[in-house]
Amino acid sequence: MTADAAAAVPGRGARDEAPNAARYRTAERRESAALGSLALPALLLIFAIALAPNLWLGWMSFRGAGGFTLAHYQRLWHPNYLLTLRTTFELSFLVTAICVALGYPLAYMIAQSRPRVAALLLLLVLFPVWTSLLVRCYAWLVLLQRRGLINTWLTDAGIIDGPLRLVHNFTGTTIGMVHIMLPFMVLPLYAAMRAISRDYMRAAANLGASPVKAFWQVYVPLSLPGLMAGVIIVFVLCLGFYVTPALLGGGRVMMWSMQIERTVTYHSDWGAASALGVVLLAMTLLILWLVGRLVGFRRIMGAG
Repeated sequence: MTADAAAAVPGRGARDEAPNAARYRTAERRESAALGSLALPALLLIFAIALAPNLWLGWMSFRGAGGFTLAHYQRLWHPNYLLTLRTTFELSFLVTAICVALGYPLAYMIAQSRPRVAALLLLLVLFPVWTSLLVRCYAWLVLLQRRGLINTWLTDAGIIDGPLRLVHNFTGTTIGMVHIMLPFMVLPLYAAMRAISRDYMRAAANLGASPVKAFWQVYVPLSLPGLMAGVIIVFVLCLGFYVTPALLGGGRVMMWSMQIERTVTYHSDWGAASALGVVLLAMTLLILWLVGRLVGFRRIMGAG
């Protein structure tokens, strides 16, 4: 039977296309499964390194001497735990805000510079990252202590009469954390700003917008994905900071991570420490979910 004759038979074309479509879908599923199996070793590694410890942490948080218990979570309502939680979020929000205030102009200046100058400025931004975290913290101790370089210079210049309290407090911890977190804000911002064509600003100027108006209404919205990515990175990393608050805070600035360490070290209470870790992880995931709902991860990743 010819093709024209087959097409003339009512329902013949639809009956021929149905088996073909089913075979195509089966072949597509097989190909997807074959490609997905290539990622299986990586998925198993991620499960062993990241997911399995978190599952163990959650199991330990509900485990007591008599079996299942909620006592570890009930203990978190103690004022000391609530104080450390508030300090953790206050410090994280403050450091993130300062990093935005310092990082956005810096990233803008680097993005607008010539390639060689931009490369040099990026090298200066990244140089502290290549230095040990402990070295940077002890360097800030030398600079900020009562007889440190900053207080000595200010006193010799007659600006202050006595040494300022710049370390072993909230101020010193904030300075050290900003120094460490600033590159993590600058890099996503710089990547987003380099992708913005200067033709947009020229077009806004041709339409009558002033440089300030074009910057706020054109440039800033286009750089928001990089800004939001930097905010998420800095804020989430600040929630888990330990070394810098422990050294520059001098024991007076207690963060959630330090509370976990003390619960294990001094009380050997793995259940309570696990509950602290689970709560911190849950709050971090909640913040990421809220950001995803309000802003959208596709927009942050530059995909929409």
